[in-house]
Amino acid sequence: MASLKAVLCVVNRVRKQARGILAHDKTKRRRGQEMMAVNEADYEIFEAGNLDLQSGETLRGAKLAYKVHGQLNANKDNVVLFPTFFGGTHTQNEGMIGEGKALDPSKFFIIVPNMFGNSVSSSPSNAIPPYNRARFPAISLYDNVSTQHRLVTEVFGIEKIALVTGWSMGAQQTFQWGCLYPDMVERIVPVCGSAKTSRHNFVFLEGVKAAITTDSDWANGSYEKPPLRGLRAMGRVYAGWAVSQAFYREEVYLELGYASLEDYLVDFWEARRISADANDLLLMIYTWQNADISDNYLFNSDFRGALNSIRAKAIVMPGRTDLYFPPEDNEIEVGLMRNAELRPIESIWGHLAGGPGFNPVDSKFVDNALKEILAS
Repeated sequence: MASLKAVLCVVNRVRKQARGILAHDKTKRRRGQEMMAVNEADYEIFEAGNLDLQSGETLRGAKLAYKVHGQLNANKDNVVLFPTFFGGTHTQNEGMIGEGKALDPSKFFIIVPNMFGNSVSSSPSNAIPPYNRARFPAISLYDNVSTQHRLVTEVFGIEKIALVTGWSMGAQQTFQWGCLYPDMVERIVPVCGSAKTSRHNFVFLEGVKAAITTDSDWANGSYEKPPLRGLRAMGRVYAGWAVSQAFYREEVYLELGYASLEDYLVDFWEARRISADANDLLLMIYTWQNADISDNYLFNSDFRGALNSIRAKAIVMPGRTDLYFPPEDNEIEVGLMRNAELRPIESIWGHLAGGPGFNPVDSKFVDNALKEILAS
């Protein structure tokens, strides 16, 4: 009887999550296309000039797009930094921002910087020829965060950040902020991301890259038409990793309003990828694959030293069933940090458990952790 009750509890929780996520908008817009929508008047640009990158290359006329929510107070001590994730823009982070939430614009000044390569900040798709498309330079985690630091200090004159938080690659940027600027960052909450990309994660991304680059239309990045076969294949590769086995076993996609598994793969995963630029995706994959917070002049690949340098109070939140960034990776990292707690998200949503506002149950769990740490 006890085991039956446990099973029913899990099933009811799954159904509750499924009914909540995007239930309000099943018929209006397709989720994949909605995820990529950006209003051109919805953000500002930090003109960063010519950036000398870790690769030895130069990013000419670098533009860092960002959006702010709320007002900076007189003491400039109500700052939250919320970097974007792989393929996402500032718009997609808004699921965790709002009145009554931890990231409440009436209380905090929230800065959402867009990663290089996400099509809004400088990217292969929007750079000026001849340094666009396949000729766009390689961008590292350090390149992203050091430029964000310039935005925060040069534009706003900020010296302290109350919280840095982010999901997925946003979590990787969060870790990087914590070790590069330990005197500035007071709290961090990395969600479903690691301080260093594991070899297993690296290999997964090799498969994702191959899906794009083996499409003959890709033409070594100099394509005249989008490599749609490759992008669709990429979406299907992603689908097998982004959520857990239990997500598929319980057929949660049906609860989300999709007619079948094929409908889910086409209308969610393929739609998300074909709406993106292939070279932009490949640039962000490069950043992801090579993410290592110790790979810079300060730490010279001393990973333990980089983690130990983080002085910020931290709640590290892996997804219990995340196949990209499993809890075991974060458990090792937390053990090397000074003031960190491991708090897994108990969910069958895999990596998507931490997605900003992706499903109400898991988002509430993350939001509660953010409220707790901001109150400490």
